[in-house]
Amino acid sequence: MKNKSIIFTKRPKDFPTNENFSVQDDIVPVLNDNQILLKTVYVSVDPYLRGRMNNVKSYIPPFEVGEPMKSTIVAEVIESKNKNYSVGSHLYGMLDWKTFQVSDGTGLFPIPKDLAPLSSYLGVLGVTGLTAYFGLLEIGKPKENETLLVSGAAGAVGITVSQIGKIKGCRVVGIAGSDEKVDRLKNKFGLDAAINYKNNKNLLNELKTACPNGVDVYFDNVGGEVSDTVFYLTNNFCRIPVCGAISQYNQPTLPVGPRNNPFIISRRIKMQGFIVFDYSDKYLEAQMQLASWMKEGKVTLEETIIEGFENIPDAFLGLFNGKNFGKMIVKI
Repeated sequence: MKNKSIIFTKRPKDFPTNENFSVQDDIVPVLNDNQILLKTVYVSVDPYLRGRMNNVKSYIPPFEVGEPMKSTIVAEVIESKNKNYSVGSHLYGMLDWKTFQVSDGTGLFPIPKDLAPLSSYLGVLGVTGLTAYFGLLEIGKPKENETLLVSGAAGAVGITVSQIGKIKGCRVVGIAGSDEKVDRLKNKFGLDAAINYKNNKNLLNELKTACPNGVDVYFDNVGGEVSDTVFYLTNNFCRIPVCGAISQYNQPTLPVGPRNNPFIISRRIKMQGFIVFDYSDKYLEAQMQLASWMKEGKVTLEETIIEGFENIPDAFLGLFNGKNFGKMIVKI
């Protein structure tokens, strides 16, 4: 067997490129006692990984230059010297971008057999789905007949948020980056309205039309000018879970934008950033609910799957060019 790794070669100044990665041949490691040999099956690529490419203090350590990249991975146990893990079982968790690697199982979670597709543990039943679930329900607290506005609505988190919003009886409006995505959000996922912000000369007017009763919950995945515009439509006591800021991840310095404090004060807006790890003690409860909604057809798995280990960097870079609808996953 041959082993390969994808190495982080240098820190990007703005948009990352293929020059920030290299594919390296490795040997397949030999097991010691209490270890397992894992074969990578699916790799998750996510926008937050861009932040880890910067050498700055954050809620999660930066990637080290010269070391393999990491993300959430579904892997199969192909050899075991650990009685807790049997050959043929599957696990998911934070692992290196390698085709084969050794672990003692720390930080990894078992995947129940035949409960759901393996890839769903990188999407609806993984960090993506949990992020949507906790951000919307714990911070957004949507109520029936309220208006929920979702930016990045065609992304992995945004689609799940939108579907949960419909379950909760909200009017759900999505913001996305292409007409194709807008059509899909409305026709496949039943959003009440959707807007292509890239093909819009007056986003505020379009949002006013789509949200005639204002915005009660704004799930913010993008930040930047889109989010600045949304503040004009917020209702009193609007709740804003701040999940991501993909519009700014590749900017070397933060741009100066509108000062939103007057909106926050006068409309008594609750605006809260969050990290999914904050809710780790509730993961199982959330996964059971999400799995139930999947079984009932209320939440569906939406994936963009790229095949081939060496295509992981291209899949990651594609996130910043809008090449995904739903969860971007690489199948090895």
